[in-house]
Amino acid sequence: MVRAKSIGHAGCALALVLLAGCDSGHKDAAQETAPASEAAISAARFEWFKYSGNDPAFETSGDLSTGYVNPVLAGFYPDPSVTRAGDDYYLVTSTFGYFPGIPVMHSRDLVNWEQVGNVIDRPGMLDFDGLGLSRGVFAPTIEFHDSTFYVGNTCVDCGGNFIVTTQDPAGPWSDPIWLPEVGGIDPSVFFDEDGKVYVINNDSPPEEALYEGHRAIWIREVDPKTFQSISEPIVLIDGGIHPEEKPIWIEGPHIYRIGDWYYLSAAEGGTAVDHSQVVLRSKTVTGPYVAYEDNPILTQRDQPEDRSDPITSVGHADLVQDGAGQWWATFLGVRPYEDDYYNTGRETFLLPVDWSSGWPVILPKGELVPHFVPQRPSAPAAEASSVPLTGNFEYVEEFNADRLPFNWMTLRVPTSQWWTLQDGELRLEPRPVDLGAGAQPSFWGRRQQHQNASAESSLIFTPEAAGEEAGLAVFQNDNYFYALGVTRDEAGNVFIKLRRKAGPEAALGGEEVAVQGIEPLPGTPIQLRITARGDVYDFAYRLDGDSDWITLADGLDGKILSTNVAGGFVGAVFGLYAQAPDANP
Repeated sequence: MVRAKSIGHAGCALALVLLAGCDSGHKDAAQETAPASEAAISAARFEWFKYSGNDPAFETSGDLSTGYVNPVLAGFYPDPSVTRAGDDYYLVTSTFGYFPGIPVMHSRDLVNWEQVGNVIDRPGMLDFDGLGLSRGVFAPTIEFHDSTFYVGNTCVDCGGNFIVTTQDPAGPWSDPIWLPEVGGIDPSVFFDEDGKVYVINNDSPPEEALYEGHRAIWIREVDPKTFQSISEPIVLIDGGIHPEEKPIWIEGPHIYRIGDWYYLSAAEGGTAVDHSQVVLRSKTVTGPYVAYEDNPILTQRDQPEDRSDPITSVGHADLVQDGAGQWWATFLGVRPYEDDYYNTGRETFLLPVDWSSGWPVILPKGELVPHFVPQRPSAPAAEASSVPLTGNFEYVEEFNADRLPFNWMTLRVPTSQWWTLQDGELRLEPRPVDLGAGAQPSFWGRRQQHQNASAESSLIFTPEAAGEEAGLAVFQNDNYFYALGVTRDEAGNVFIKLRRKAGPEAALGGEEVAVQGIEPLPGTPIQLRITARGDVYDFAYRLDGDSDWITLADGLDGKILSTNVAGGFVGAVFGLYAQAPDANP
């Protein structure tokens, strides 16, 4: 069961049998519970998990009955793509090396979203083994056509470009239909009115690249059933809208047919502060395309760096039309707490689109992306989800359903069943896989969605061997994390220990930052807490029955969990973990 108090926002509760879902009948292979080994049942027992977040940017005096607050998906939800099916909207985002991958969001109003499943939810669909956490599934696109949903995607370093399909966006989705002739990344599908189908993607330019980040947008016709190429590829954009300025990373293309025009929109400028969205149009789908003279149609790179509560790095937009004919854009952006430091990853924002110029302008030049938007889409406001996705809120997961919520993730794809949900507890088997090993540890987590956030859990755990450990972590990638756990030494002494890993050259499990001996009674809970305060993190614990938290360490460097320091494309995740020492070090 989930308890949530929204101070400002999907899906049914989820859990993993290595092969299995929701009340819709879908079996989510990523998270349904199944018989586990006796070791897993008797290992680290987590009674509940609580997440809370409170950012001033979510506090608004605006009327939420007529307006809404950005971002509409807070935390690590990058590269959004959206489609409409009747009165319903569906949205997908990137998850890179996390599993299950590519969350599927549903909404009736484009503002309140509920996660209904994951596209990559079965072992065997994709293999992330050995990949860095920012590889795997990059920017997905979703389309609805003739009663079928399509997701195009790239498994970077694990197979290339593919398409999956379904009649029910909650799943299950088909196994990947690979596109071996389509190189690069970011494939999208366009269904034209004459029945022809096209794949558009980012790839290398037709000639040798002239500079770092020189890319091109290509199009090819594909078979409507097999999606294999049936035409030679054609270059639509080489470099960007102003090739003489050496623009970088033209990517994330979408084509829309509106009246007599085909509009081609793409991201340009890279995913950092120079990110933007540009648009071109043509009377034929294969071009030539002419760029809008007032591009970009969305950016924040022209805004002062010292503005308050900034939203930066915006781009990678997708367009959708509501029931009243108004167009909307979903796009990614970030909310730094200082300069270009942010731990919450790239988030999903929503803005109306202005067509008065004959072009889709998401944000006029010089304007700020607003935290509060006074105009809502035409549909009646939908109910907030039981698992909040934005705003200020407190959320408690009590582990008494048969699955974890759909928004819980693990690193890479499990190949064995090392967890179970039993008697209102999430139980993790300690295995000899460390959080920093670049492998698949015993770890389940959920996104940090606020600059100011806390995660707490109640753990029952008696380490049986020296070095065995379980606890609560805040994890950015294999090289940057904090882990607050219960462990023991060779003499049988039990400790609360805080570890930090801060860089690829650090020891596998990181360094010991703080340690405190404890004397817990067997079978009694120990509560652990991690608090984020912008660029610093605090770590505390308390024994069952104690009313006061004991600070183990506070004011520690949180910038090591930022994208700016850690690199890559993911955001910080709070997670529960268990591990055992390697029997053969």
